[in-house]
Amino acid sequence: MMYKQLIAFTLFLFVYLGVQAQDLTLYQKRWLVQGADTLPYRVLLPLNYDSSRTYPILFFLHGAGERGNDNEKQLTHGGKLFVQEGVRRDYPAIIIFPQCATTSYWSNVVRLHNASGKRIFHFREEGAPTRAMLLLQQLVAYVLQTYPVQKDAVYVGGLSMGAMGTYELVRRQPGLFRRAFAICGGADPATAKKLRKTDWWIFHGLKDDVVEPAFSQAMAEALKKRRADVRLTLYPNANHNSWDPAFAEPGLLDWLFRGK
Repeated sequence: MMYKQLIAFTLFLFVYLGVQAQDLTLYQKRWLVQGADTLPYRVLLPLNYDSSRTYPILFFLHGAGERGNDNEKQLTHGGKLFVQEGVRRDYPAIIIFPQCATTSYWSNVVRLHNASGKRIFHFREEGAPTRAMLLLQQLVAYVLQTYPVQKDAVYVGGLSMGAMGTYELVRRQPGLFRRAFAICGGADPATAKKLRKTDWWIFHGLKDDVVEPAFSQAMAEALKKRRADVRLTLYPNANHNSWDPAFAEPGLLDWLFRGK
């Protein structure tokens, strides 16, 4: 009887610790209000947060499917990665997850559909930012002024629409972001000249039928020509959800937070 109770308690403890290690409620809910516009965002502070010291900071941009105003869905992909106790212990950083409205888009890319219904993306070298991008830039400025941030350790990354937004945010604020990662996204290769001061890691699934892998390949090549520090990882069997293998890359967090 005692043995069975011990086994039951061990299983309970394992499940409990697993839930605790991925507790998304650790992300504090915040809202940036600018006139009639509101940008929801979540903040994850480091373990044993000490406001008297400074920390690296990461802005994570979600994909189109997580748009809204519930201040919840933006944590769907990536949220569990950064909340793991081991990650928080080994990479103490401030993590920011903003949420784009359903009526907007992080990037000012032109989105169309062809006769068969396939999505077509036309990336712009210039052009006015979307309302979501304007709010995002205001959020970046606000957060950098409000939290104790290491100014030489500001990072950004995103997936799909968020990867497109990552390229554009870095372009609009060149020199601010030390490193950036872009998963299954794209941008106009002509923008590489404004992205070259940032180190890049680009990911894409070669079976992606939503955002063509050629977009990431073109960006990696353009960045190399501009002598940027860039890595390109392609997954032969991955479709659009190449964020799953990207998040599982054993060297991603070391590269992002330590430059290794």
